[in-house]
Amino acid sequence: MKKIAILLLIFLTSGCTAVRINTNSVDNITSIILSKNNNLYNRVGKGYKYYIPRGVSYFDTNDLNDKLYSNGVYYYLYIDAISYFYKTEMVYEENKELYYSKKFEGKKAGYLEIREENNKYYIKFVYNYAKIEACVEKDDIEEVILNSSYILSTVKFNDDIIELMLNDDYFTNKEEQYDKFVSKVKEDNFLPSDENKEK
Repeated sequence: MKKIAILLLIFLTSGCTAVRINTNSVDNITSIILSKNNNLYNRVGKGYKYYIPRGVSYFDTNDLNDKLYSNGVYYYLYIDAISYFYKTEMVYEENKELYYSKKFEGKKAGYLEIREENNKYYIKFVYNYAKIEACVEKDDIEEVILNSSYILSTVKFNDDIIELMLNDDYFTNKEEQYDKFVSKVKEDNFLPSDENKEK
């Protein structure tokens, strides 16, 4: 009994703390998640990798575009490897007429805008040379922003693979085409004559 009391006392005073994010505010979610330096990843694409949070599922890929799914919402992730490679500066002006519009500045720039249309909310979240788009109900906005913040803040690029992809020779097809149904031996309906045999 004495050992249990000591272990309980150590556990309660050990200093372990859990940080809970207030997910009722889009500003709070983005400021906390985007400020973290995360090296997590569990999804690898062609020239990039990122972390998919628990509850979000990978659905499909088309080139540098991934389709993700969570709780009835599809997330469309676009990776802008060309802008990343050439370090293109992102230009965005906040629009106060939208439901939400905010620009993120710093080492990893981006913006978040939410447009309301016919009781649906169209989210466009650009950060770290990647973009997530989704169409949601009002009650789903915070959850989608939370998941998108985790995904976009963890995108990491592989410079060598991107450089190879942008090289002109990468897309050149140097293979010879073969047709297994076409014979390589010339055939005709004539028997060889004695003249051809002597040659």
